[in-house]
Amino acid sequence: MNNNQVYDVAVIGGGPAGMMAAATTAQSGANVVLLEKNDRLGKKLLITGKGRCNITTGETDLANIISCFDKNGKFLYAALHAFTQEETVAFFNQRGVATKVERGLRVFPVSNRAQDVLQVLIDFLKETNVKVIKNCTVKKLIKKNGRIIKIETSTGDIAAKKYIICVGGLSYPGTGSSGDGYKWAKLLGHTITSPHPALAPIRVKETWTKEMQGLSLKNSKINIFQNNKKQAERFGEALFTHEGLSGPIILDMSETVGKLLKNGPVELRLDLKPALDYPKLDLRLQRDFKKFSNKSFRNSLSDLLPRKMIPIIIRLSGIDPEKQVNKITKEERNKLLHLLKELTFTPTTLHGFNKAIITAGGVSLKEIEPKTMQSKLVNNLYFAGEILDLNGPTGGFNLQVCWSTGFLAGKSSGGGI
Repeated sequence: MNNNQVYDVAVIGGGPAGMMAAATTAQSGANVVLLEKNDRLGKKLLITGKGRCNITTGETDLANIISCFDKNGKFLYAALHAFTQEETVAFFNQRGVATKVERGLRVFPVSNRAQDVLQVLIDFLKETNVKVIKNCTVKKLIKKNGRIIKIETSTGDIAAKKYIICVGGLSYPGTGSSGDGYKWAKLLGHTITSPHPALAPIRVKETWTKEMQGLSLKNSKINIFQNNKKQAERFGEALFTHEGLSGPIILDMSETVGKLLKNGPVELRLDLKPALDYPKLDLRLQRDFKKFSNKSFRNSLSDLLPRKMIPIIIRLSGIDPEKQVNKITKEERNKLLHLLKELTFTPTTLHGFNKAIITAGGVSLKEIEPKTMQSKLVNNLYFAGEILDLNGPTGGFNLQVCWSTGFLAGKSSGGGI
């Protein structure tokens, strides 16, 4: 491509942050080009929320949202004020995507189609006359006298007055996330906080989890222990996989588990009946055993446990599955109680970037102006989205970061063109 045109703004990365940044910039009248290495936009967006796209969180208290990002959360105040969670919902609603709030204040399109969310963004780009160049691999950003002067790409050099990098991190490399943005940022003088997988499934030592593969527990509690001391807890939905555990509460605790594993063995203790303490659960068991008094132990747990789990609990309890429940001893019942309240798993590793929802780490926030998303080191450079050293829990928080930082970078870069 022989491109002698100098754009006002060049945006690198056609994910949620990049599309939002490009179209928002163009709304100011700027001449904007969006560069995407894949043959289509929003490839990773299409797989979020298992293809349903958890657009944002239904949490409306800004302080609560900020707190979900731990020590780096304060950086987000300006971005979340510039484009709030409510404005995100309104943005999609006004463009024909009705939304609904599900368990855990997770906001989804009523259609349950991530494609509908992507189409809104594609239409937004067309509406604002953003030039989109697909199959365009960025090779290098050329800097001169403290400013970027052009981008070398697989389709030729592209020059602009300002640049926004929105290429994401390293998670789900099959969608094009290769960590190139870290390399460019580092060459431009930025510090990179070591990237690592976040919101990742956990592998465990216990092989019997594969027998429960696909089983989801909606209301369970998991406590994290190390050296017999409780480190953290989560309540919500957990999912069994062929190698261990996944689901929202597992993903949210995965980073904590990963850090603890560096210091020694970790235990996850799953409470299958968090609404009942030991005495109340014991009474519940006794009632069930009375109800099934003439049945074998293996046929007495159907009111208490999911079908897939019953053979595992029976095996771990050590109680003869053919034993009549009216002959089960108090000692045996106590062992069963312990299993139901503290079913223990031994984490070994986290899944890597291939299954991690997001990347933790990234471009240091100390080198980014939070009110504009502008680099403090290169005055015509901006960042937005997952490339930043920001990571929150599941539930739409991380996509909200993309919308808000992309919007703010777009507004800021479009000003004064």
